[in-house]
Amino acid sequence: MDNSKTVSTLNDLLQITNDRIQGFDKVEDKVWDSYGSLKNDYDQMVRESQEMKSDLLSLIQSKGGEPNDTSTVAGALHRTWIDVKNSLTGDNNESTLENVVFGEKAAIDAYQEALESRNLCPESTVKVADQLLKIKSSYRKFENLEKSVD
Repeated sequence: MDNSKTVSTLNDLLQITNDRIQGFDKVEDKVWDSYGSLKNDYDQMVRESQEMKSDLLSLIQSKGGEPNDTSTVAGALHRTWIDVKNSLTGDNNESTLENVVFGEKAAIDAYQEALESRNLCPESTVKVADQLLKIKSSYRKFENLEKSVD
């Protein structure tokens, strides 16, 4: 069975997941003084992202693929933009929340596109759909917080 489309799509999602992990690292401890109640949610999202990465690595290998365990160029550019923006405007909570929401929205779009592509095998489709639900949950939490800051 040719699993090349599944592996390619899973590798794309692995890179997006790596972007999320690196993005979460970038905002670590930036808003907890003001929004301590979100710390547990944040820690859970980081754990979930690590689990998602592990699941994707396993799926890729089980399909005979070689994991592309890097991040995307777009993600790297976004993190650089965050650094530039923060250096010009100062590290502020509102900007940090905007960046988390932006990153989560990009991940949602990538996951939905992967599911709609029909390139995934049934096993991978179930796992990716489950991961999408987790990303949507974290998106809603940070989107609601961002709205309350405005």
